[in-house]
Amino acid sequence: MTTFRIACVQLCTGRSPLDNLVVTEALVREAAAAGAAYVQTPEMTNILERSRQALFEKIATEAEDPTLQRMQAVAAELGITIHLGSIAVRVGPGKVANRGFVIGPDGTVRSRYDKIHMFDVDLAGGESWRESATYQPGGEAVTVEIGPFTAGLAICYDIRFPYLFRAQAKAGAGLITAPAAFTAQTGRAHWHILQRARAIENGAYLASAAQGGKHEDGRETYGHSLIVDPWGTVIAEADHDQPGVIVADLDPEMVKAVRGRVPSLANERPFTMAAAVPEAAGAT
Repeated sequence: MTTFRIACVQLCTGRSPLDNLVVTEALVREAAAAGAAYVQTPEMTNILERSRQALFEKIATEAEDPTLQRMQAVAAELGITIHLGSIAVRVGPGKVANRGFVIGPDGTVRSRYDKIHMFDVDLAGGESWRESATYQPGGEAVTVEIGPFTAGLAICYDIRFPYLFRAQAKAGAGLITAPAAFTAQTGRAHWHILQRARAIENGAYLASAAQGGKHEDGRETYGHSLIVDPWGTVIAEADHDQPGVIVADLDPEMVKAVRGRVPSLANERPFTMAAAVPEAAGAT
């Protein structure tokens, strides 16, 4: 059996991209020292900042972003794949992308993914988010070859939209990802269920590096970075909301075995939606 070792880095990102980079690099190196060939960081690795004005003052274009540049150098130095779960990058006047990057062992960017689904919600207790007010949504699902796996890329709130991961699985993805900055409130309620469900229904490994703890901009995130196997078993978890690293060995043969045992991808059939049946006249 040939396995592929991966790691998720959990962070508590603050308002300074350069300070955040120091912590990120140290944890990426720790993951590589543990033997990980693929290391994933969370959503918004470079900055978490609620103020739109302050965010624009501190971020750069993709070509100039120091986090991306440094992680490219580290990937090349260590000979590993680094998946920046996402960073905030300028993409035009008044526009920001929540963009993930897969950096190959040679330091080149192999794939990009812009978060498709914007977290525009009003939660209990007055907590409210309007990502679409700042971020430009993506419109393209992405897969990329990582080690022995085809991997599907997603970010945080995307986890609630199962058709995205289904499309990736049907395109061959045996590893799906959802690096996140889940709110503490929604994380306590749904984080584990959503992660395990996406893995089970697609017969795929799932890796989600998370933000965790109380951040400088006032938000609180859930942590609990997870790696789940294709049967839905959690095989690695940061069972807290502090910065750290989790590691797991993935077996590509398990994807084949689980999909053979429960062949839902093969059994899927097209269907149409019938019109609603009107209530019978005079029914009581």
